[in-house]
Amino acid sequence: MIGRGRQLLSKLLALARPGELRMQRADCPMCGRTLVVKLAENNVAVRCLRCRASAIHMSIARVVRQLYPDMSRLVVYEMSSRGPLYDFLRRQAGALTCSEFFDDVAPGEFAGHVQCQDVQRLTYANNSFDLCTSTEVFEHVPDDCRGFTEVHRVLRPGGRLIFTVPLTDDFLTVERARVVDGALQHILVPEYHGDVVRGHGKVLCFRNYGQDILQRLRKSGFQQARFVSVEYSEWWGMGVKVIVAEK
Repeated sequence: MIGRGRQLLSKLLALARPGELRMQRADCPMCGRTLVVKLAENNVAVRCLRCRASAIHMSIARVVRQLYPDMSRLVVYEMSSRGPLYDFLRRQAGALTCSEFFDDVAPGEFAGHVQCQDVQRLTYANNSFDLCTSTEVFEHVPDDCRGFTEVHRVLRPGGRLIFTVPLTDDFLTVERARVVDGALQHILVPEYHGDVVRGHGKVLCFRNYGQDILQRLRKSGFQQARFVSVEYSEWWGMGVKVIVAEK
């Protein structure tokens, strides 16, 4: 826990821009009335000082709370095993399943106490969950439509996938890389992001999503897919678009 705290502190200090620093009292949908700090002009740098949630995490939690005022009977699958969103769901949901993707662990197997899952081939049974959540995951999935189809399979009728990805204002998604016959092919100059498993700048981005992500979800079986814009002045307007897809 101490190591994770130091890692987060180092990350936030790297984001900080002294001239853009702001702090104010605000509502965090994860932990209530709190202090929120803005370290720079981006949503990752807007943080709740109590639960460490970024504006991205808080945006997802706000939408989840709006759609599920009482989460006590929900069976939820979250595509991470740590962090503010995981902590929030663990407290609120009736049952929570979590996972990470490890390059060297077979899907369904465990690395310590954490299960490995590949969203392109989930090991869960059909109709297992009421809700699936993820934060900035699908841009790193080689075949995202196969991943959407798998999430649709494991959701119960009426279940929802609520998630975020980095979005552009363009309509069309831009493919940056692909896997063909097991071989990685770069279409554009490689772009890397970071995560808690691999660290900063080590996770390949396969695409930059446009507004057509909603069509991708519908083609993958979802009956409805929509954007929910979270505009909240107490977060300095740094709320993000959350995607809600319904089975």
